[in-house]
Amino acid sequence: MELNGLRVSRETQERLQHFATLFQKWAKTINLVAPSTLDALWRRHIADSSQIFQICPRPVTWVDLGSGGGFPGVITAIFLAELQDGWVHLVESNHKKAAFLRTALRETNARGSVHASRIEDAYAEIGDCDAISARALTDLDGLIGYSAPWMLGRENCRGFFHKGRDYLREIAEARGRWEFDLIEHESAVEQESVILEVSNLRRLV
Repeated sequence: MELNGLRVSRETQERLQHFATLFQKWAKTINLVAPSTLDALWRRHIADSSQIFQICPRPVTWVDLGSGGGFPGVITAIFLAELQDGWVHLVESNHKKAAFLRTALRETNARGSVHASRIEDAYAEIGDCDAISARALTDLDGLIGYSAPWMLGRENCRGFFHKGRDYLREIAEARGRWEFDLIEHESAVEQESVILEVSNLRRLV
């Protein structure tokens, strides 16, 4: 099996397929993603989320902000299971979604844990990390604000954020408050979308 050109082992494929089955089951009672995107679960959500691991395929410690239905946090945790190293801390304050995330991690033997807390309180609970991810949470300025406790003063901590076609405006607005290095990774799944890799964060105001 391949996802965006990435060869996926049989074990990882089985984990992803089990996750998809769980997701479809839970989505009948919990609003995990927009209902209009459920039919495109593999392309719109699983394949899109897998790009995070393709960009950073190392066994590092992640913090996934506003994990919701598990994108990209659970998908990254599933890929890390094959490496038998690395970890994803999934931050989700909604207790029903947090319950789904715990079930998904447990049943797929993925490398992650769930923190049912507000993002603002998560750093004190989790501590330092190597990478941060978020998808469909808020604008870039807001994401950087949430990520600041982990990234400020840590050159090696990077943020990986999925963004749509309006990303240039979001970058310009974020640069009004923050200074940072930026790499734009073109999405292999969604046209005009990117994954923004942010590092060397400094506060301007």
